[in-house]
Amino acid sequence: MLCSELNQRAGDHERGSVGGRDAGGPVFLLHRTGVSATFSPAAERTCSRAGVRFLRLQDEDNLLNGRQSFLWLRLLLFLWLAIGGPVSQVNASHQHFHPHSIKITGDITLGGLFPIHSRGPHGLPCGELKKEKGIHRMEAMLYALDQINSDPELLPNITLGARILDTCSRDTYALEQSLTFVQALIQKDTSDIRCSNGEPPIIRKPERVVGVIGASASSVSIMVANILRLFEIPQVSYASTAPELSDNNRYDFFSRVVPPDSYQAQAMLDIVKALGWNYVSTLASEGNYGESGVEAFMQISREAGGVCIAQSVKIPREPTAGEFDKIIKRLMETSNARGVIIFANEDDIKRVLEAAKRANLTGHFLFVGSDSWGAKSSPIMELEDVAEGAVTILPKRASIDGFDQYFVSRSLENNRRNIWFAEFWEDDFRCKLTRPGIKLDPDKKKCTGEERIGRDSSYEQEGKVQFVIDAVYAVAYALHNMHQNLCPGSSGVCSNMDPVEGRLLLDYIRAVNFNGSAGTSVLFNENGDAPGRYDIFQFQMTNHSHPGYHVIGQWTNNLRLNLEEMQWSGGDKSVPDSICSFPCKPGERKKMVKGVPCCWHCELCDGYLYQLDEFTCEACPSDMRPAPNRTACRPTPIIKLEWNSPWSLVPASLAMLGILATSFVVITFIRFNDTPIVRASGRELSYVLLTGIFLIYLITFLMIAEPGVVVCAFRRLLLGLGMAITYSAMLTKTNRIYRIFEQGKRSVTPPKFISPTSQLAITFILISVQILGVFVWFAVIPPHTIIDYEELRPPNPDLARGILKCDMSDLSIICCLSYSIVLMVTCTVYAVKSRGVPETFNEAKPIGFTMYTTCIIWLAFVPIFFGTAQSTEKMFIQTATLTVSMSLSAFVSLGMLYLPKVYVIILHPEQNVQKRKRSFKAVVQAARLSQKSSEKQNGETKIEPDRSQ
Repeated sequence: MLCSELNQRAGDHERGSVGGRDAGGPVFLLHRTGVSATFSPAAERTCSRAGVRFLRLQDEDNLLNGRQSFLWLRLLLFLWLAIGGPVSQVNASHQHFHPHSIKITGDITLGGLFPIHSRGPHGLPCGELKKEKGIHRMEAMLYALDQINSDPELLPNITLGARILDTCSRDTYALEQSLTFVQALIQKDTSDIRCSNGEPPIIRKPERVVGVIGASASSVSIMVANILRLFEIPQVSYASTAPELSDNNRYDFFSRVVPPDSYQAQAMLDIVKALGWNYVSTLASEGNYGESGVEAFMQISREAGGVCIAQSVKIPREPTAGEFDKIIKRLMETSNARGVIIFANEDDIKRVLEAAKRANLTGHFLFVGSDSWGAKSSPIMELEDVAEGAVTILPKRASIDGFDQYFVSRSLENNRRNIWFAEFWEDDFRCKLTRPGIKLDPDKKKCTGEERIGRDSSYEQEGKVQFVIDAVYAVAYALHNMHQNLCPGSSGVCSNMDPVEGRLLLDYIRAVNFNGSAGTSVLFNENGDAPGRYDIFQFQMTNHSHPGYHVIGQWTNNLRLNLEEMQWSGGDKSVPDSICSFPCKPGERKKMVKGVPCCWHCELCDGYLYQLDEFTCEACPSDMRPAPNRTACRPTPIIKLEWNSPWSLVPASLAMLGILATSFVVITFIRFNDTPIVRASGRELSYVLLTGIFLIYLITFLMIAEPGVVVCAFRRLLLGLGMAITYSAMLTKTNRIYRIFEQGKRSVTPPKFISPTSQLAITFILISVQILGVFVWFAVIPPHTIIDYEELRPPNPDLARGILKCDMSDLSIICCLSYSIVLMVTCTVYAVKSRGVPETFNEAKPIGFTMYTTCIIWLAFVPIFFGTAQSTEKMFIQTATLTVSMSLSAFVSLGMLYLPKVYVIILHPEQNVQKRKRSFKAVVQAARLSQKSSEKQNGETKIEPDRSQ
């Protein structure tokens, strides 16, 4: 009896046991929750003595986990297949061995995997019923089978059947369930198995599944695809979008009628760019769908550039209390990244929105949701204010009217083939069905069976119904085309299609191209992916009669987004910002933050820099300055000393006054040329000296005039020439007086070169030195104008000016005046030496006072001239200082030497009379008296000079 019990359980798929045989006898693989849970240890010992050996799998979750589970499963299945072990079902009904599956009989059987129930709590495989994702989608497959089987043109005389399983939204559980699909492909040897009465067991041959529709979640599809490809069973998913499944080397028997998340990620990236965002965070549910979706988005954004990821946050598969509050807090660490790309399941989306509301961040985050959010109301229920403005994406779909009519007509009486329909009925109508032996809960109303879907309960077609129907039709069209090629003219399944070869069917599936239930074409690329076609939604609450999701665009290889139709929190039409750094203003360059290409600091191109490009500031050429917005350079204005400037008016007024005064003196001297005072002053040298003074005044106008070649030439010539003439004449006079009185002290013989002609010759020789130097300068550097942009180039470029001036630097001006300064100093020395000569005999004292005053003027000139070298008005100050100093020097000379004479000539002509002619002997006598007087003064005895002569 014990071995009979073992034989019965050896074929029980739902208990999770598979078996085989090796040289030592039968081998059984027992799950921890499978056979050994009900098979007594005594039975194990008894059968072990009979030669039956056990391999116990202690933890299915650890064994069947990821890549490692696939390798273990592959090893075990190959071992089983190689030894031809039996899987038996002994005198049991179908429902006894498949309590969680739907069986639809047919000539060709398709498998179906649907999340009828949610993931169960810890320790339980299944949880609550999923009405939309589970029942709607599963009924869509039954509806498609009914349509195909009733279509005389599609698979004529061939009926499609189905084996539909519940995955309970758990990948490991789905893997266990999917072993049903491969049972028929395993060779079984039952020769050594006998029942307790010695008779061979009755083994029902399981149906052969030629293809599988499903699964829903990407993680489930990945797990199931590993075993289905082992037995070459094609798989067509209606909802799995993980990019990983596009790997045709690992998942070569997998196809899908929905586009992969790589297309979805591209569409979401295009949306982000269209909104002008460049700094976003990502949020993913742990698992293949969420993680691979975010990874695809990040990879595409890296390749395309222009978008940076601020935070990449993962939601744990089993989040702890407060986990979502921590997630919101982490997202706020980069608060500028308001855009959040979210690849998460409905429950996680809802809890993220709840956490944002608890943190008083309603309206802060701008969600861009994947197709798991789509246009569903459940994730945002009672959280509409937080979700307002969320942009979501969903594969382009249409509501199938035929399915609506089919589904709302379902009842407990006409839908007994759906073993979960009674549970759906109770959940949908919130009532309780009576069952024998089960007491009715008094808090719940009793189901009458007369309720109707859509009338007594709300109904809205689930979004993936279209794709479930398209997936079933894709396999049906592939089988139809295969039948036409392999069984031409044959009615029903011919020998060439019995059994259906999986790899050949895969080729036919990949080759289909038909109009799907929504009127769009259904086809696959070389990786089994459907083309990317998406609708773009935005959840809006204002300015609409029906707040909810509104279509704002489409994506089919490129984005078409209607920005005018978009609304944000509070009905605002302007697109909120989600950027790391705001664009720099004109004239500012970007200084990038290391490692974050979307973040930068803005630095002003200050001074004389302008913005060359987005990242570079460059100095303007010397003759230009930055434009007001610092994006280009503009010519620097050129200025010169204007006649109406105060810096010109004062020097010009002084010079004009001086010219008038000089002209008056000259005219007076000419008019009274033969009078004693004029003759006594030395007419020849006086006219030369007055000419020099006139030129000193004249140079002021040349210094103010607009620079040109002629003006510059005369500036060079006259700048030092007027002073050279003036001080050469004065020096000749003082030298003559000094020599006369010094000679008179020693002898009565007059010195040489004291005649007027000699004096003129000496004066012109001294002047010629200045003229010679100027002409040498002309020869070496011809006079020309320049525009000096460096002289008036202050820190503020708006004040920069180019100065039009002659090519005379500060040094060249000083050099030009240096000879005159030498003459001035020399003349001063002789004036000092001649200070003791009686004033009735010479002009030494007036000349001395003139030179003393002139030296004071020029000593004041030097610090003013060079002290303003850094001033922004250097040219004006220096020009004014130079011209005023020269005019003052001329005024001193004119006033000290000629004003007394003109005064006498004009106002006291009675004093302008001839006196006794002074002989050299009288000069000698005066010189000796002067010497004796000087000696006595040194001896502290003062003797008044004799003024009678």
